[in-house]
This record gives sequence, structure tokens and C-alpha cells, in this order.
Amino acid sequence: MPRIRVMTDSASDLPVPLTDRLGIDVVSLTIRFGHEEFVDRVELAPAEFWRRCREAAVLPETAAPAPGAFSAAYEQAAAAGYDGVIVATLSAALSATYQSAMVAAETVAGRIDVRVVDTRAVTMAQGLVVMELAELAQAGQMTLDEMEAHARALVPRAGICGTLATLEHLVKGGRVGGARALLGQMLAIKPLLELRDGVVAERGRQRTRARALAAVADEARRHAPLSRLAIVHGMAPDAPDLEALLASTELEHPLVVADIGPVVGTHSGPGILGACWLERARDTATFVP
Repeated sequence: MPRIRVMTDSASDLPVPLTDRLGIDVVSLTIRFGHEEFVDRVELAPAEFWRRCREAAVLPETAAPAPGAFSAAYEQAAAAGYDGVIVATLSAALSATYQSAMVAAETVAGRIDVRVVDTRAVTMAQGLVVMELAELAQAGQMTLDEMEAHARALVPRAGICGTLATLEHLVKGGRVGGARALLGQMLAIKPLLELRDGVVAERGRQRTRARALAAVADEARRHAPLSRLAIVHGMAPDAPDLEALLASTELEHPLVVADIGPVVGTHSGPGILGACWLERARDTATFVP
């Protein structure tokens, strides 16, 4: 069977121990604080990102990797003897990363076969898809065509629901007016967010953080049976509370807890906490009477 290299981008928020163990190649987005530019997760760790956000008057900006960054990764895979590459990117509705990966694939045509899949997700909803692909690649039992088909089948099974601790980053980012943010803070409204058609949308609102976490857990369980589950957070001290709420959830694979990095954190703010899941594959067998 062919050797297949699995790649993704840093918006997946995959913990480094997992990418190392599973042999996942991560192409980083860049983060700009004014005139300073950093390579996500390479030159700017999540903890340093949150520190800088507290001190900055305006939010940083994120930028998709240039096609050249993907081309270099593809060339490295070819040089290492891989027969093909599959890239699972964050939602094309949120970033130009998918387009960069596609453009780069054309530049290496004839040297290595590259397939690019839009996960229509972000953070560990994207990361769980990548993990499954990497485990399949390590098993070495699928062709690149089969791997691509499986990746596309995983996309509708991935989901995310989370809650914000502050509306400050939405205000800094110009997403809502200051008056609305102030009202939300006074009323202690905790918005719930989800992925819908590849973009982040409001799922609902709760009046307290505890109720918001309970709603996140309920939403994750609503998609059971689950194959994979991850808890993601950005400097959220109550992440163990959500983990406890989901402790009895039946899973095929171990729970993953991951830090949200600069790409998602830029728009969410500190304290964001959520659950990402991958639904278990449904039995698609047909019965003939």
C-alpha cells in the first residue's frame, strides 16, 4: 500500500504530543500584533498569545499560510519517500488556507499526488478528523483515493459547541457594538456557538456559565454515539467542569483536552470553552427483503 502523509494547519489546535505520535505535518498560519509577525505555535505559544492580548489595545490579525508554505511541506513529503499527501484544512468559509493548499498542490503536480479536503470545521472539530486520517495512514491499509473518500465522509460527522467567557474580543474585533457587549456583560449572558455550514453561528444563550457548560455537554451528547470527543479551551480554569459533565460519554477513542491557540482565540477571547466531537459512523448496510 502507498505511504500517505497527513497534513493540516495550525487552526486545528492539535496538541504537539499528538501530532508527533501520529506523524501529522502542521502548516502554520501567521499572527500579527501591529508590525510584529509570528508563526502560530512555532514562534507564538498559546500562553504568550493570551498575555499579549491582555496588553494590546486592538486585536491581532491572522493570515492564511502562503501557498509556498504548503508547497515546501509537499516537497518534503516527496523527498521523504511518501507516495501521496492528504491535507485537511479549516473551513474555507473562515480562511483562505484551503485555497492556499489547493494552489500549492498544483505546483507539485507530477512529483507527488496531493488531495485537499475542506473539513468545514475549526479547532479540534477539524483536529479529530485529522487524527482519524493519521491513524488510518499509519495502518497503511488505504489507498489515497480511499483516504480522500473517507475524509469527505468524516466532514458531516464533525461538530463543535462552545461558550464565551467575555465579549471583549468580539467588541475589539468589531463584530458587535460596544453597547450590546456592555448589556451582555451586565446581564451575564453567555452565548453558545456552533459550526453551521462551515461558519461559526450562535446556538443560543444562557444566563450563567454553569448553565452554558451544561448546554454544551447536552449538545455533545445529543450527537451520540460518538467516536471521538475533545474539550477545547483558552485559559479556562473551569475546563475540568466540562470534562466532568462529559465523563460518562461512551467513546471509541480516548478523550482529548486541547488548548485553543491564536487563530480561534483572536476572535473568541480568553475563557472560551467547548466540546468538539466526531459522530460514530452509522451502519449504512441495506437490507434486501
